[in-house]
Amino acid sequence: MGFCDKMFEVPIVISILSLLIAIGLYRYISKLPEGSKKMKEIADAIREGAMAYLAEQNRNVAIFGIILFVIFIAIGFFFDRVWYGIAISFAVGAISSALAGYIGMKVTTLANVRTAEAAKRGLNSALSTSFKAGLTMGLAVVGLALLGIGGLLYVFFTMGFDMHNIMLMITGLGFGASLMAMFARVGGGIYTKGADVGADLVGKVEKGIPEDDPRNPAVIADNVGDNVGDCAGMGADLFESYVVTLLATMILGSLIFNNFTSIIYPLVIASAAVVMTLIGSLFVKVKEDEDPMKGLSKGIYATALLSAIAFALITPYFFTENSLNYTLTALIGIVVALLIVKITDYYTSYKYKPVLEIAKASETGAGTNLITGLAVGLASTFPYGLVIVGAILVSYYLAGIYGVTIAAMSMLSLSGIILAVDSFGPVSDNAGGIAEMANLPKKVRNITDKLDAVGNTTKATTKGFAIASAGLAALALILAYAQEVNLAAEKIGVKGLELLNNFPVINIMSPDVLLGAFIGALIPFVFSSYSMKAVGVAADEIIREVRRQFKDGKIMKGKKKPDYGKCVEISTRAAIGELLKLGAIAVLPPIIVGFVLGPAAVGGFLVGTLLVGQFLAVFMCNAGAAWDNAKKYIETGKLGGKGSPAHKAAVVGDTVGDPFKDTAGPSLNPLIKIVNTVSILFVMLFVMFALSII
Repeated sequence: MGFCDKMFEVPIVISILSLLIAIGLYRYISKLPEGSKKMKEIADAIREGAMAYLAEQNRNVAIFGIILFVIFIAIGFFFDRVWYGIAISFAVGAISSALAGYIGMKVTTLANVRTAEAAKRGLNSALSTSFKAGLTMGLAVVGLALLGIGGLLYVFFTMGFDMHNIMLMITGLGFGASLMAMFARVGGGIYTKGADVGADLVGKVEKGIPEDDPRNPAVIADNVGDNVGDCAGMGADLFESYVVTLLATMILGSLIFNNFTSIIYPLVIASAAVVMTLIGSLFVKVKEDEDPMKGLSKGIYATALLSAIAFALITPYFFTENSLNYTLTALIGIVVALLIVKITDYYTSYKYKPVLEIAKASETGAGTNLITGLAVGLASTFPYGLVIVGAILVSYYLAGIYGVTIAAMSMLSLSGIILAVDSFGPVSDNAGGIAEMANLPKKVRNITDKLDAVGNTTKATTKGFAIASAGLAALALILAYAQEVNLAAEKIGVKGLELLNNFPVINIMSPDVLLGAFIGALIPFVFSSYSMKAVGVAADEIIREVRRQFKDGKIMKGKKKPDYGKCVEISTRAAIGELLKLGAIAVLPPIIVGFVLGPAAVGGFLVGTLLVGQFLAVFMCNAGAAWDNAKKYIETGKLGGKGSPAHKAAVVGDTVGDPFKDTAGPSLNPLIKIVNTVSILFVMLFVMFALSII
C-alpha cells in the first residue's frame, strides 16, 4: 500500500467540476429554441405534471425519512454516538438521491420540446440535444455521489473518529440513497405504467388511434410518466447503485487492509472515470442515415477504453504489491459492463432473433406473444448469470473479495456515460409525443421514432447494468456484514463466535440460516406482487376515466378537449398511496429476522434476497423491454403494421411488460441493497440481543 492515504481532495474537486459542467450544460440546453406555441403548451403541461408529482412524492417520503432519522438519533442517545453520524449520513444520502431525481426531471422536461424542435434540423441535431440532457443528469448524479461520500469522509476524519466507525457512519448514506431510490423507482413506475397501460388499452386497442394522439385523455399523464419513472427514478437508482458500490468497496478495504489507502482508491478511480466520461461524450455523433445507437455506442466504448487506460496508470500508485492483479480486476469491471450491455441489447432489440420471435408470435394472438416473451425473459438470465459468476470467480482469484468489489466499482464508474445514454431515451420519447400532438411534419416524427426505438434499448441496457452492479455490490455487502458481526462480537468480549454459529462462515444446513434464506427469497416476490398490483389498480382507474371521457363521442369528433388533468391526478394518487407500504416491506424484514432468529440467520436472509431478487429483476426487465420492442418492430410496418391483429396482440404483451420493466423489475435493485445496508447498520444490536437471550 502506498503514497496517498488521505487524498480526500481528489473526489471533492472532481465532484465540484462535474457539477459545474452539469450546470453549464443545463444552461446551454435552456437557451435552445423551443418551437411553436403549441409545442410549448404541451411541454409546459408535461413539465408541470412531472414536477407536481415529484413534489408530492417527496413530501410523503419525507415523513418516512424523518421517522427513521429520529429512530437513529434515539438509538445514538441510548447506545452509541456513532448513530448520530449514521443519522446525518442517512439524511445526506436521502436528500442527495432526491436531488439527483429532481435534476433529472428538470433537465429532461426542459430538453424534450427542444429535441422535437432540433429534429427539424436533422437526426444528429436531435440526438445531440437529447444526449446532452442525459449527460447533464449523468454528471450531476456522479458529482453528488462523490461529493457526499468524499465530504462526509473528510468531515468525520477531521472530527477524530476511527476508520471503522467512519465507514459504519457513512453506510447510513447508502441506506438513505437506497431507500429514496426505491421510492422513486416504485412511485415513478406505478405512475408511468398506470398511465401508459390505460392510454394504450383504450387508445390503441379500443379506439385505434395512434400513440400520443392528443385526443387521448391519458396522453399527458403518459408523457409525464416517462420523466417520473425513467428520469427521476433512474437518476435516483443509479445514484444509489454508485454510492452503495463505492461504500461496499471502501468498507471491505478498511476491514481487510486497515488503512485509508484502500478506502481512497475506489474514490480515485471513480473520479478518473468522470473525467473520461467528459472526453468520451465528445464521440457521440451520428450521420443522418446512420443508426443512432452507433453514435451512442461510440461514446460508451470511448469512455470505457479511456477509463481502462486511466485505471491501469493509477492502480500501481496505490498497490505496490500485486498491482497487476488489482489492475486486472478493475479492467474486469469494465468488460462486465460492456458484456451486460451487449447481452441486454441482444435480448431486447428488434435487430436480433429473440424480439423478432415475439413479434412473429403476435400473428397468432396475445397468448402466444405472452408465452414467447416470458420465454425470452427467462432465457436472458442465463448468459447474464454466466458473466456475473465469471467476473466473481476471476476477480476473487486475482485479488480476493476486495478484488470483487473493485470490479463492481470499476463497472459503476461508467455510470456517468451510461446514465447519459439512458436518459436520452425518455427525452426522445417525449419529443416524439410532442411532435405527434403538435402535428409536426412526418419527417420530424420519423426522426423522433428512430431515437425512441433506440431509447427503449438503452433504457433496458441501463437496467441490466444497474442490476448487475447491484448483485456485485450486494455480495460485497454480505461479506462486509459477516465481518461486522465479528467486530461487534469482539467489541463486547465474545471470542471465537461459538455463540453465533461461527459466523461469518454461513452453514446453509444450519436451521436458522436456512430459514433466513427462505424468508429472504420470498421478499422479492412479495415486493414485486405489491408493486405490480398497484400498477393494475392505477391502470384500471385510468381506463375507466378514459372510457368515460370518450363515451359521448365528442372528443373523437374534435368537438371538445380531453381533461388531461384528471388522469394526471389519478396516476399521482395511485403512486403515492403504495409508497409507505412498500417501504415497510423493504426495511422491516431483515430487522425482524435479526432480532427473532439472530445475526447468522440474517446472513442467510441476505443471500436468499440477493439470488432471487437479482435474477427475477433481470427476467422482468428484459421480458418487458422485449415485448415493447416487438410492438415497436410491428409499428415500423412489419407483420401488418399498426392496427393489424399482430399489432393488437403486441400491445397486450407490451401492456403486461410495462410494469415488469419499469416498476417491479427495477425496484428490486435498490431493495437488494436496502436489506444489506439495514443489516450492517443494525448488526451490533443483533449481536447484543442474541447474546442477551442465550
